Amino acid sequence: MRKFALLPLFALLAASAAAQRAPLYDSAEETRAALREALSERRAAEARSARLERQAVAARSAAEKTAHEAAALAARVQQAEAGIAAAEARIDLVDRERARLREQLGQEQRPVVQLTAALQQFSRRPVSLSVLRPGSVREVVYLRAMLDTAVPQVRARTAALRGRIARSRRLREEAEQAAGVLRAEEKSLDERRTQLAALETRQRIASREAGGTAAREAERALALSEQARDLDTLVDRLDRDADLRSRLAALPGPLLRPERPEDAKLSESAPRPTASDEAAPAPYQLPVSGRTIVGFGAPEEGGMSTGLTLAPRAGAQVVAPAAGRVAFAGPYRGYGQIVIIEHAGGWTSLVTGLDRTDVSVGQELLGGSPIGVAGPGRPTITLELRRSGEPVNPLLHIR
Repeated sequence: MRKFALLPLFALLAASAAAQRAPLYDSAEETRAALREALSERRAAEARSARLERQAVAARSAAEKTAHEAAALAARVQQAEAGIAAAEARIDLVDRERARLREQLGQEQRPVVQLTAALQQFSRRPVSLSVLRPGSVREVVYLRAMLDTAVPQVRARTAALRGRIARSRRLREEAEQAAGVLRAEEKSLDERRTQLAALETRQRIASREAGGTAAREAERALALSEQARDLDTLVDRLDRDADLRSRLAALPGPLLRPERPEDAKLSESAPRPTASDEAAPAPYQLPVSGRTIVGFGAPEEGGMSTGLTLAPRAGAQVVAPAAGRVAFAGPYRGYGQIVIIEHAGGWTSLVTGLDRTDVSVGQELLGGSPIGVAGPGRPTITLELRRSGEPVNPLLHIR
């Protein structure tokens, strides 16, 4: 009769249920999609970090080497963040299947528990007591014979139940493995964040020597932000400033006076390419790892979305989507901390919703250079890509 004592196993499953966490996603399909996306982001971040590390080794100047090292570390941070997201998605999938199995076991265990209780009660009844009642011995013999034929059938009918119990044990092992991977990724994330913070500190110390011009430009950008009516006006003003700088840089240098005045003539310089002739900055990437919650052109309050809104994990690393120059970095009303990056050819990237910025106005950035971090809780980061002031879908240029 002890073969039917399944109650300890059910108690074990019920106890393990207490350790389950709340689902991160609304459905299993959404969880699997998040898992695929996290694994893809992890592979992409790993490839970026390897490429940037090779470029850091090949760099000739110390400043260039440090910039590539910082970008590589930021990619490693994003790699760990994507690994954490993948581990959490795996745990979520396991928890969902375990919850489904618990529900099935709860429905199937009722008749088995009732039968087990009856058989255990009958097995503890001494045969000598049956002699006191007429016909009881015959009933005992009959029941014992019936049980000999019933036990194989009960065992066969509970095979599926035992299989689900075994599956639940395997799921618990998978959950423990995923939790181990999660702890390892979290440890790696802490180590890489520490390394990146130390490298950024060295960068800030080294850049103080050339802080005079940058400070004046930052003050001008701050004044523009106070004068601008909205974010679009600020971006337009910064675009005009960038266009003026590029025009001045394209002017030919001073010409030496010729020996004979009759040889003097105007310089015939090649026409400067316009912004419409320039291709989008490449490679181009999303500034942070996370789910897209608002797409480009999606309807929202006040009109259509002019960018992408992403939902990263709390404190996620935010990087420059492409190489460029910082035109603005700091708080802006209603948008949190923002960073505006000028790219070649009249292209501009706008990243909003940061909790902290780690760049300064005038700073030259590589694609993937760290520019700040997302906030706590459930942060959102918005990316806008503009060409001569007109919004462009960033997904069209991500490689």
